[in-house]
Amino acid sequence: MAKKKVVENQSVVEYIENITQLPENIPQEGVEEITIAKKLLSLYNLQQICSEIDKIRVVRGELPNEVRDMEDALEGMQTRIEKHKEELEDLKQKIVAQDVKMKEANVLIKRYEEQQNNVRNNREYESLSKEIEYQKLEIQVAEKHKGKFSADIVTKNENIAEFEEKRNEIEEVLTQKKNELTDIIAETKKEEQELIERAEQLKKNVDYRLLNAFERIRNNARNGLAIVLIERDACGGCFSMIPPQRQLDIRLHKKIIVCEACGRIFIDKQLVESQNLLEN
Repeated sequence: MAKKKVVENQSVVEYIENITQLPENIPQEGVEEITIAKKLLSLYNLQQICSEIDKIRVVRGELPNEVRDMEDALEGMQTRIEKHKEELEDLKQKIVAQDVKMKEANVLIKRYEEQQNNVRNNREYESLSKEIEYQKLEIQVAEKHKGKFSADIVTKNENIAEFEEKRNEIEEVLTQKKNELTDIIAETKKEEQELIERAEQLKKNVDYRLLNAFERIRNNARNGLAIVLIERDACGGCFSMIPPQRQLDIRLHKKIIVCEACGRIFIDKQLVESQNLLEN
């Protein structure tokens, strides 16, 4: 991947060098110098507009993702609540089943006790006593299961209450996020459109070959910056150190120079400041 990146940067460098070569038949260097400076300023101004558009789209781009994540969280929480309610109903049915089992066991015990009054020998009496003892054990087991199921029901109800509280909190935040997204879209739509129109107007003043290079760099750049200042002797895009001689070449505006590391176009800070002074 790193090798491919270098190749892409080299192709941008070569492309820009080819389109900014000084023709041999131009006698007045001052004319070309002013032209290069104007080209750089046009690109820099275009970059400022594009960066503002990027900021709007980043803000708007994060909110829909947040809304989708919260919608997924809400759906997941609702699914958990429904699952717990199904398990709760199942526990209730199990308790009913244990009650039925205990009732049947008590009926059998009463029947066996009545039969003991009519037995003809000890063997029959002992056999009925074992049946009675077995049914009493069945009742004890059923009571134990019933107690466990009842405790599980209490836990399930607590969990459901907790999940419903969380669901309500998510719903509240989700509603706020949706309203915020709606407001931002309404507020930024007009601003974004105005910036896009300004960018299109600025593009008309840029050489189309240079504009193509600018857009190629922006598409490859992580932060969308295609033209940068030199900050503390380093590239304002990738922070690679720039040799003094290359910095001097950038200040002379003889040709458009790009960073050998990231391919971004350089513009002299003094050139930008002089433009700001003229505007003010």
